[in-house]
Amino acid sequence: MSSTAPLSGLTVVEIGHSIAAPYAGMILGELGADVVKVENPKGGDSCRGWGPPWSAGAATSFHAVNRAKRALALDLAVPGDAERLRRLIRERADVVIQNLKAGALDKYGLAPAALVAEKPTLVCCNLAAFGARGPLCRRPGYDPMMQAYSGLMSLLGEDGRPPVRVTVSIIDMAAGMWSVIGILAALSERQRTGRGGIVDTSLYETALAWMSLPLSAYLANGELPARHGSGVEMIVPYQAFATADGYMMVAAGNDNLFRRLAAVLGRPGLAEDARFRSNGDRVVHRAELVAILSDIFASEPIAHWAPLLDAGGIPNGPIHNIDQVLADAQTKALGMIQRLPGSDLALVGLPLSFDGVRPPFVKAAPVLGEDNEAVLG
Repeated sequence: MSSTAPLSGLTVVEIGHSIAAPYAGMILGELGADVVKVENPKGGDSCRGWGPPWSAGAATSFHAVNRAKRALALDLAVPGDAERLRRLIRERADVVIQNLKAGALDKYGLAPAALVAEKPTLVCCNLAAFGARGPLCRRPGYDPMMQAYSGLMSLLGEDGRPPVRVTVSIIDMAAGMWSVIGILAALSERQRTGRGGIVDTSLYETALAWMSLPLSAYLANGELPARHGSGVEMIVPYQAFATADGYMMVAAGNDNLFRRLAAVLGRPGLAEDARFRSNGDRVVHRAELVAILSDIFASEPIAHWAPLLDAGGIPNGPIHNIDQVLADAQTKALGMIQRLPGSDLALVGLPLSFDGVRPPFVKAAPVLGEDNEAVLG
């Protein structure tokens, strides 16, 4: 592959707000598509105000998911603006992605089914809250409520303590990625058949997909899982342990790794103990084993344990703060943190490289409506 912009020549219209659809649009834009973001001129995407911190006149969070785009400010309640957008889609768009409330586009003559009927080669992706059908299909939703509604929050934290959520927008961003997967699959089908179509995904379906393992386990045994903090239900030991000077993650994900861990810790007999011989045994006797390991790890600092675990081939690592992540040599070597040329604005790049080259950061998030003249003429 000779280019980091494999989607060059593709035109995407993003009628999106907040995180999910804008993140999908950013991915497509970073991969070379011409992404035109449509916002209401009365304030635009609410994410523009999700600060501090601020960068270049908007919340840094807005820049994080809206770079590599052009921007139109159109009031779809105004018939002329709605028609301008419909004409742009009809004449130039390959893809439309939208995450407005269910049915919101219908009243403007921009219903996805109508757009595809008018332009059969169009791929239209609907990124809903709860999905395209069902009793909640018209209900709005945000990332935190999906973490709650899907059962994800029932697994987070520790038993006997208040519920917590994943603090990053894991549902929104994953829904954006599923949107991109669906769009690319539909474009591949269009190459074969010459026809586009409608792709549907949602925050709730994305959350359910994250829950694949615990939902499958419950369907098999009918048992509600406990909350294990940094640990997991089906593997032991696979969690953070407190050392003499901080926490570190230790992931002995199979029986061979546990035997190595026992040897490294100077307790080879643990691997032969009937309670801990297999992973299934260790899951049943989690409390006893974790108590033993906790006492051992607490006796020395991370600097003592890390090289021993590394030498034994046992996955491990300190629990980094944000500043430590940015200073880490591996983070720097990957070049994931990208700075806009001629600017102090630095953001996280795509986790993709083509022939060793990551798509570069070449365009900051647009000012509201800055491309109206260029796009609409």
